[in-house]
Amino acid sequence: MYDIKKLKQLRKQTDVSFSLCKKALEETKNNLEEAKKLLTKWGADKIKDKVGRKTNSGAIFSYVHHNKKVASLIELLCETDFVSANKDFQYLGTELAMQVASLKAEKIVELMKQEYIRDPSKKISDLIKEAILKFGENIIINKIIRLEI
Repeated sequence: MYDIKKLKQLRKQTDVSFSLCKKALEETKNNLEEAKKLLTKWGADKIKDKVGRKTNSGAIFSYVHHNKKVASLIELLCETDFVSANKDFQYLGTELAMQVASLKAEKIVELMKQEYIRDPSKKISDLIKEAILKFGENIIINKIIRLEI
């Protein structure tokens, strides 16, 4: 049996579905930290399944710094229009555009290795993996452009 308070807490902390959070808590006997580790393991397995899938949808996001001297564009792709219209996908795209403007990266590989400016404990690759897990679709950064005067 799982603890409902821990279920809500785990869901809030991980953004993973209630059913997977419930299963993780049941398997770890309500141990929150162990449940997080289990969700991470399951997530890695699920991400492997999604990575090869085609990304035929998505959106272009932009950011212009307040001084009007730095700007960025990012093309973030996913599998369906449904996900590309999701507010969380939109937020991710906006955050990634701000990241590109804030820290120079000429290649996507460099960007993926950067620490996320809002949470240095995460890399940009972690944000993409979390999004893949959350939406159940392959998500990729296809292009980045950074302009600076």
